[in-house]
Amino acid sequence: MSPLLYTYGDDAPIAAPATPLAECALAIIRTSGKNTIPLVASVFSRPRKLLEAPGNTVVHGWILDKNEKIDEVLVSVYRGPRSYTGEDSADISCHGGITTVQGVMRVLHRAGFRDSLPGEFTFRAFMTGKLDLTRAESVMELVSAKTDEARSHAVNRLSGSLEQEVLSIQDQLVQVLAGTEIFLDYSEDEFMGNPGVLDDEAAGRLPDRALAEKALARLRVLAQSYRMERLYHEGALVVIAGRPNAGKSSLFNRLLKEDRSIVTDIPGTTRDWIEGWISIEGIPIRLVDTAGIREAEPGGDIEKLGMERSRELLKDADLVLYVVDGSCPSDTGEGMRFFPDFLPQDPKRILSLRNKIDLCAPEALLEQRAGSFQGISAKTGWGIPELASAIAARLTLACGGKETRGTSSGIGTERQKGLISVAIQSLEAALALADRGEPLDLIAPLLGEGVHALGEITGAVSTADMLEVMFSRFCVGK
Repeated sequence: MSPLLYTYGDDAPIAAPATPLAECALAIIRTSGKNTIPLVASVFSRPRKLLEAPGNTVVHGWILDKNEKIDEVLVSVYRGPRSYTGEDSADISCHGGITTVQGVMRVLHRAGFRDSLPGEFTFRAFMTGKLDLTRAESVMELVSAKTDEARSHAVNRLSGSLEQEVLSIQDQLVQVLAGTEIFLDYSEDEFMGNPGVLDDEAAGRLPDRALAEKALARLRVLAQSYRMERLYHEGALVVIAGRPNAGKSSLFNRLLKEDRSIVTDIPGTTRDWIEGWISIEGIPIRLVDTAGIREAEPGGDIEKLGMERSRELLKDADLVLYVVDGSCPSDTGEGMRFFPDFLPQDPKRILSLRNKIDLCAPEALLEQRAGSFQGISAKTGWGIPELASAIAARLTLACGGKETRGTSSGIGTERQKGLISVAIQSLEAALALADRGEPLDLIAPLLGEGVHALGEITGAVSTADMLEVMFSRFCVGK
């Protein structure tokens, strides 16, 4: 039966490969749900041993299709609620290979398991209270992390750092809202014996205003962290550009630490762009080497097409490394001739580099150190560590600067960012009304909106449609 006929939220026994369906040494098939262990035991060579196995133990045996042995396996037994999903579960470790995994899955289907929906194991972990939504989302961040830094940030969220920060801010807002509603719950007559309270508090002044301002400041820090977290997770597009024979391909190979681009003394060798992924200070970088920028020769249609593709890449780049031939200082002006037409208008998105500095005379070397160009030698590696630091600094600055770098409780998804923005807007509006002396019955609903938005981040407040959309983006087996 098609998985599209099923929906999230039942306790049916489910199964899915948790490792890629490819030739490999080992593969893991995850199972979970009602009667999982008896169902696996029904196709296992040692059913009684499996049925009696305590949680967190491993049993050796064979998966059987009636009397036929399908594969020799290890079955890891997990008893709910002490399992990933909070349900009884079993992980089957079998030999790798497409036909082997398909054979085991075929037997499990006959035993009563259905294919899991995308992210259904993690969905069940959320529904049983094993994970909040921030931890659930961090699972896929961890799976797709491109660098150790990205992995570390995802692990922090999986460990609950973001959940704890959001709950702490939410507690502050609840205190402010509770103090506000106390004044709304009492009639005006009940304040008559307490002069000053009615005028200063009930008539418009926000109780616990200092606490509300602290909550707002913490929310703004979280909002600022998003761009940096996205940088670590998705990476940045860094494009190498410049005139032909400036050493762009040599720089590309040097940063990539392998020979990917062809390097010759003939101008225009690179006619199209080539790319590779690197990591600089934990930031994933999609590094692109482009065709040289110059006036194309008559009949040079291929070269014109290459430069047009370069133009498109430069327009989308987070950072451009503009390379000129620095072997002679007089070449710098000529190297910049096409600068306005091709490069971004924002100078913060451009790092100007004088390559071939190893060929410079000593006096020229001193000159470049005082100029706007950063000197490097792609051939010898001179200046490359400093260039790497400059790249990381520029990208970090563009994403909020060092104040958000290394924040342990940064927000990692667009959903979280949107809800943080809702909470900030609600709280800013509430404080603005309080500044104008508006009544508390106009302020309280805004505070309630902020509390509600923070509840949606952790999943304390959620809708079935929102959950289905979110978990459907996970991979099968998670």
